[in-house]
Amino acid sequence: MTPVLPVDTAQQQIYSTRLGKFMQDVNLTPDFPTAAATAQAMWERKNGQRVDGVISVDPVVLSYLLKATGPITLSDPKLSALADMGLPSQLTGNNVVPTLLSDVYAKIEQPSLQDDYFAVVAQQIFEALSEGKSDAAGLLKAVAQGTNEGRVLVWSSSSEEQNILGEYQLSGSIAGTSIPAAQFGVYFNDGTGAKMDYYVKRTVQLVKACPKDGYEQTTVRVTSTNTAPPDAATSLPEYVTGAGIHGVPPGSVQTNVVAYGPSQSNIETVTDTGQQVAFAPYIHSERTVGVYAIRLAPGESKTVEFNFGKIVQHTEPTVVVTPTVQPVKDVILPTLEAVCG
Repeated sequence: MTPVLPVDTAQQQIYSTRLGKFMQDVNLTPDFPTAAATAQAMWERKNGQRVDGVISVDPVVLSYLLKATGPITLSDPKLSALADMGLPSQLTGNNVVPTLLSDVYAKIEQPSLQDDYFAVVAQQIFEALSEGKSDAAGLLKAVAQGTNEGRVLVWSSSSEEQNILGEYQLSGSIAGTSIPAAQFGVYFNDGTGAKMDYYVKRTVQLVKACPKDGYEQTTVRVTSTNTAPPDAATSLPEYVTGAGIHGVPPGSVQTNVVAYGPSQSNIETVTDTGQQVAFAPYIHSERTVGVYAIRLAPGESKTVEFNFGKIVQHTEPTVVVTPTVQPVKDVILPTLEAVCG
């Protein structure tokens, strides 16, 4: 977008002007109303079409939907050039995630052909849904599961409708009535400039310490592992590794880890594998934010801890995490609590 679309100052400080410049980067912010409204404005400026709302789903939700619709056969003539590249001609609930998030990039290095593939997949899955080729109960179950896991988000340009959505997790807001008082957030933004994030496995855990001076203290522990093969630098295509163009060695993964604390809390320190490190502190909608970048070579694992103090909320803490290809139950671990005298 030229000129760049305006974004509120706090979020621009955290996520840069890329948030209002590139459609691919509108979701650098975890605040979905901001991402959706920015996407709406970009679409309307480019196409001159009125957009009433924005819905976000991820490929994992598509896998749930395909279990309700049954397999989708990709028959569009545009894909004839891709027939010999080893991609499946039929998408199922079992293969759609690795196909869309990994195999397409590994086997089709030409971005325009990738776009053709994604366009056909989106169109034919939507047609299967809109034509009623699914079990209604199974479809509702799939959408409900995706919503509960934070993989389905909805925004409306109607203020009346948005006020209702804002009361629920479905809105993807980082502030407001849908947010529990003692909620933390952990969000992941790619820093590799490639398609390596598919190989990163993560866990997030809250560690609740004993109160200090009448305030709660909680550590957000984030462990990340690069599961790419040891020879990823040469065995994976340059389009997947990034070829070092943005300064990250091929095969390695760089991630900007963004941690949000509850309203009015302090983020006091950040440690990387036990060593205190410098980090970037911010404030977004009265919530303290800490940003720290990690880089992982193939097979490497790191644990980063964001230590929050001066927490005024005395309710049980909860955490929301960017959904990944992993089951949510495997990512968000049970809270650990210190034994306090």
